[in-house]
Amino acid sequence: MQTPAGKECKFYYEDYFRGREVQECRIPKGERSAPWRPQDCAKCPVPDILRANASPNLQLELTIKPTMLGFGRKMHVRASCKLHDIPVPDPYVGCPKCNEERAGLKLFAEALGNSEDSDD
Repeated sequence: MQTPAGKECKFYYEDYFRGREVQECRIPKGERSAPWRPQDCAKCPVPDILRANASPNLQLELTIKPTMLGFGRKMHVRASCKLHDIPVPDPYVGCPKCNEERAGLKLFAEALGNSEDSDD
């Protein structure tokens, strides 16, 4: 569904049918996270992560923290792999173990390596 910021995100939900006014973010939140507001979608990195990495094993958790004096809010995303049960250092790239197991990705990397050698 499209967020108030105009990005596509599978965790955002809104319902305005027959007088309802429901807007919510359904991503799991950290236990010390501040409550979500629709304005948070403008700075949220989750839609970009989902666009870069479509792994079904990627689990994301969002923590919203107010900044100094409460004038802004920071978004912190923690990623982990459901399959290997490890934290993912870069959610845009995905789980390193899952990437090693994908044969097509390995062939692609080898082809890139060979084409770089032939250019020299």
